[in-house]
Amino acid sequence: MSDPLHYLVRPARMQFRSDNNATIHPAMLAALADANTGAARAYGEDEWTKRLNAAFAELFGDDMSVHLVATGTAANSIALAALTPPWGAIYCHREAHIETDECGAPTFFSGGAKLVLIDGLHAKITPEGLREAMARNQRGIHSVAPAAVSISQASERGACYTADEIAALAEIAHGAGLALHMDGARLANAAVHLKAEFRDFTRACGVDALSFGATKNGAMAAEAIVVFGRGREEVVARIRKRSGHLLSKHRYIAVQMLAYLGDDLWRANAARANGLAARIGAAAGDWVSAPVETNQIFIKPGAAKLAALRASGADFYDWGPAGSGDARLVVSWDQDETEVDALCAVIARLRA
Repeated sequence: MSDPLHYLVRPARMQFRSDNNATIHPAMLAALADANTGAARAYGEDEWTKRLNAAFAELFGDDMSVHLVATGTAANSIALAALTPPWGAIYCHREAHIETDECGAPTFFSGGAKLVLIDGLHAKITPEGLREAMARNQRGIHSVAPAAVSISQASERGACYTADEIAALAEIAHGAGLALHMDGARLANAAVHLKAEFRDFTRACGVDALSFGATKNGAMAAEAIVVFGRGREEVVARIRKRSGHLLSKHRYIAVQMLAYLGDDLWRANAARANGLAARIGAAAGDWVSAPVETNQIFIKPGAAKLAALRASGADFYDWGPAGSGDARLVVSWDQDETEVDALCAVIARLRA
């Protein structure tokens, strides 16, 4: 069989910086080309979007709404703005993407909501951590009002919440009148690790709003805000429009998502990336600083070994405080297996 990735032009260095750096899957490119014929109604009134809405209903059940956007930051920020008033508190992990990588977008979109940060192993919130954070805001009118909890699946350290862990957080949140949001930028990778369907660890566990990501797993630009239940769909729709994230040529996001969900492309891409990441994790051995559960590998071999790893031709991001000797490597859906082989060989040599 010929190499399905034969069309790629490989860079000279081994690329493990981010799955955002990956190419678009050929099926998604083909879907874009197929949809690029003739006129179609704008702003989500096209036939592809209607088909996609039905596809999401099959995944998650009825009584929900889907709102497509082009970026994960827009998905997270619009969803949280719909859940949180300007004087509200959004509880999240200290390493959450909405805290470290979105330039204050949730605060901007909500008109002032505050992120209240929680510590936790492998960037996961625990029930105890959530209760402690909620107890910090108990000064009545002088405190921000608890409004939402946001968790990342998988976390910013590559770890996955189990269905039971999510349900426990949802119970605490709902008991206090808070909504639960999930940042699912790598939702497919988590689903593969958990051997579960999307609904099993989202809606079934009490998630109220989901940022459903596809861009990191083969799309060009395709993210969805999925709102479960009724009462918030118009709020999300109006924030999306008012903030400039309702695309007029909406069909081009919808067709990417249709291709992504069709024939379980999401599963194949994520399984490939997860499997290659597991190989690197096994090679890294005691360098590994967090469970290798998805397509991310966190290692802490020290600054000198990281410098040697870079000198060998590997590109990746340093992680944690400067000089900590901590790093993140990310495997993409289209990763060249020869790069994985080469990286594992270098790591083995440096660990010898």
